[in-house]
Amino acid sequence: MNVLVIDDDVELCELLISYLSDEGFSVDAMHAFDADGWRKYKIHAELVILDVGLPRINGFEVLKKIRSESKVPVLMLTARGDDMDRILGLELGADDYLPKPFNPRELAARIRAILRRSGIGNQSDAKPIQVNDVVLDRSALSVVVAGNSLILTSTEFSILERLMQDAGRVVSKQVLSQHALGRRAQPADRSIDMHVSNLRRKVGENYLRTIRNHGYQFVK
Repeated sequence: MNVLVIDDDVELCELLISYLSDEGFSVDAMHAFDADGWRKYKIHAELVILDVGLPRINGFEVLKKIRSESKVPVLMLTARGDDMDRILGLELGADDYLPKPFNPRELAARIRAILRRSGIGNQSDAKPIQVNDVVLDRSALSVVVAGNSLILTSTEFSILERLMQDAGRVVSKQVLSQHALGRRAQPADRSIDMHVSNLRRKVGENYLRTIRNHGYQFVK
């Protein structure tokens, strides 16, 4: 799997290249974001690790640029305790986040979880799910609503898949977090809420219902 690290911390990039290479990943690094560098790497990148605190152009602007032309999974590195950075990153389409400083083993586990749920190479035989006029095709990783194709992140796709599988039933945030993020949701973790909010804007308000203190439901 090809991972692109975008971070101005040269020492951290070298550490990640060394560690993730030992874990079986192919890793490239950019220490600042520029259009030429992105064009070079985006063809092969299967996941991007993106630091919020980049020079000249911050990570949020970079994320907007990436999302304007690519569905590649993005894991953002944020300052520990900075909830607004994490919330904004999720709102803009990041798949997951990890606060600095972090354990490289946790980063590798997060990467593998994202790649698993992105469906790269392992959903070729999965049948599409259709509920009313929403069609989710797991082999093509596509979603069509009333004939219109949507662009979803891998995490949004995974959440929608789980909700559609249980259409009409309430799915707890813990179940969604385990399915889509590969981890249990902590009490103050609003990641699933932000991803569902993004889904509502894309799929439509009428399809997703919040069941307070219980979870979410895809309306049949």
